[in-house]
Amino acid sequence: MRDNPELAKVPMAIGGNSHRGVLSTSNYLAREYGVRSAMSNYQAKKLCPHLVIVPGRMSVYKDVSAQIRGIFARYTNLIEPLSLDEAYLDVTNCAQFGGSATLIAQQIRADVERETGLTASAGIAPIKFLAKIASDENKPNGQFVITPNEVNDFIDTLPLKKIPGVGKVTQQKLLALGFQYGCDIKASSEDFLYQRFGKFGSVLWRRCHGIDEREVETHRVRKSVGVETTFSEDTNDEVELTRRLVESLFPELTRRAQPYIDNRGMNKLGVKVKFFDFQVVSKECQYDSLNVDVLSTLLKELLARYPSKPVRLIGINIGLADSKSCQAQLGLFDSE
Repeated sequence: MRDNPELAKVPMAIGGNSHRGVLSTSNYLAREYGVRSAMSNYQAKKLCPHLVIVPGRMSVYKDVSAQIRGIFARYTNLIEPLSLDEAYLDVTNCAQFGGSATLIAQQIRADVERETGLTASAGIAPIKFLAKIASDENKPNGQFVITPNEVNDFIDTLPLKKIPGVGKVTQQKLLALGFQYGCDIKASSEDFLYQRFGKFGSVLWRRCHGIDEREVETHRVRKSVGVETTFSEDTNDEVELTRRLVESLFPELTRRAQPYIDNRGMNKLGVKVKFFDFQVVSKECQYDSLNVDVLSTLLKELLARYPSKPVRLIGINIGLADSKSCQAQLGLFDSE
């Protein structure tokens, strides 16, 4: 839209060319029709027949992302990228604007718009998960501030579905237990939530009590490598699905993953299946080397759970070993 202003006047999305393609994002005009990211081109066109779908331009996005990162660096070196267009910034020690995070965010947004022609939104809060939620409050081209004194009141009325990690399934389970807002979680116990939701239950309890001790991580460690493919037509042919895994996906995964395996090692193999109705299931196991037979077995076990259900996409992945663990193991063999 920045480079072709005519696209700002119509519902527009970024995606592949075929009806089997999946959208990566859409403009606000398209969202009024229910068009959203991760939706198939076919489904999006049904919702909005005059939707304009254009291909992505990753090289342009990377260049602009680097430009924006340079703007961030004028105010702090504590930057944690989440994606090409999103990042956490810790401005605690920034002396500019008297250290006001609100004014710093305003200036960064102004710099981004002046130098790139793009608008940006910001969330300002004393802890990470609230800053993330705040960044969505006044989109597009706005910002939202949660001061330390406002944290408790904000959380009390916060819909739990807005907390990162609470998806549709978890939200329904929470509602069934009478949990809808942050104050509902506060009135419960951490033990109860852990019993119902495992580790995430404890995380949710802590978040709703304003506890988020995570610092801004300037160096994020990759945890997995994966590849996937979407079929031109849905299929439940197990032989064909296995052939694609063995002949296409596995060689590509090997190519992408080998440098990481050589450097850090691996600890897990996994398979993902997306069915025709967009239901996604996955299965993984502990394993320390690439093995196509193990992946094929995982695929077979997944398909057996849903016999005759047409498959839209399959993917395979590895989990990477903790780099610190690798270093510690290597240290056992250091010579003196």
